[in-house]
Amino acid sequence: MAEHNALGKKGEKMAVDFLIKKEYTILERNYRYLKHEVDIIARKDNTVVAVEVKTRSTPEFGNPQDFVKPKQIQSLVKVIDYYVTDQDLDVEVRFDIIAIIKNKLGTRIEHLEDAFYHF
Repeated sequence: MAEHNALGKKGEKMAVDFLIKKEYTILERNYRYLKHEVDIIARKDNTVVAVEVKTRSTPEFGNPQDFVKPKQIQSLVKVIDYYVTDQDLDVEVRFDIIAIIKNKLGTRIEHLEDAFYHF
């Protein structure tokens, strides 16, 4: 596995642990619909949260959250729309980003709630 893929998998695991500590219920990991994927689908109260995890080893080229592009946002919207419909859920939906920088200096996790809006 490429080093960046291993870092991404570690980041997703850290994000799951982080959300559990914040009393979220993890519903799905790496949920796929057609060619689209969402890293984590979680629930807190009556809100289903689609979480995109971005992990980097350095902020040198920008913050991790800056790498979520409009096409990816549209993809996340398609996945979560399908999921909510398929599961017949009557819930609020929110889109979050968990940005992680992990390197030899330590780990920084930033949870950006309502990172973008359904459009």
